[in-house]
Amino acid sequence: MRLFVGALLLLLNTTQIAAQTPILGDPSGPIPPKVTGIIDGAPPSDAIVLFDGTNMDSWEHVRSGEPSKWTIEEGVLTVANGTGTLVSKQSFGDIQMHIEWKPSAEIVGSGQSRGNSGIFMQALFEIQMLDSWENPTYVNGQAGSVYHQYPPLVNASKRPGEWQSYDIVFKAPVYTRDGELESPAYITLFQNGVLVLNHVEVLGSTFPNVPEYAAVCEPYEIRETMDCTSKLPLLLQDHGQVVSFKNIWLREL
Repeated sequence: MRLFVGALLLLLNTTQIAAQTPILGDPSGPIPPKVTGIIDGAPPSDAIVLFDGTNMDSWEHVRSGEPSKWTIEEGVLTVANGTGTLVSKQSFGDIQMHIEWKPSAEIVGSGQSRGNSGIFMQALFEIQMLDSWENPTYVNGQAGSVYHQYPPLVNASKRPGEWQSYDIVFKAPVYTRDGELESPAYITLFQNGVLVLNHVEVLGSTFPNVPEYAAVCEPYEIRETMDCTSKLPLLLQDHGQVVSFKNIWLREL
């Protein structure tokens, strides 16, 4: 973990990594090249653990507020298709987050219908999860993308059925007392230890298709108007496909 954090800081401060530009809509390319990485995700001593393989006490159903109906087996959390997206009980601002996930080893569907899920920062900004191993789709909708905004620098995805990791640094948007946007959100993402999003400026909520910031908003699937100038919860998406998770933790920054 210390080596990872050191590498993260080095990469964030280097001037040799090209800045990323957003690609809106559903473009076909350019297609990010493939690279291979590793997973290193032991939680540090000050981590807030959101899933350790034993229970779902940190999460609830996004609409009903009832306990999750996703399944836990041998320390692994798996989407129970159609039971709904999960929302964290705690709200967060700036965070460093680690989450491990894998699409089903059984290949079903193609494009956005294959191993699809996502982790939403503040219930507004989706970092896409998808089986992106030899599965063409629009580039800003593949694994490692800020959905419909930024494609990853490279395709670091593993084969279906293999565990993958996301290490996320999220800087929350800042608003003035009058509710005006002062500073947008920023996301840095390492997929399997490989930098795929380099401090990208989030253009606004990743749904609907026109990104926007608003002091009062209706976060994804929550279906109620909220004050969006302060801390907000995380979402784990049920997109109708079999995706599993483990070792979910974060640090508040």
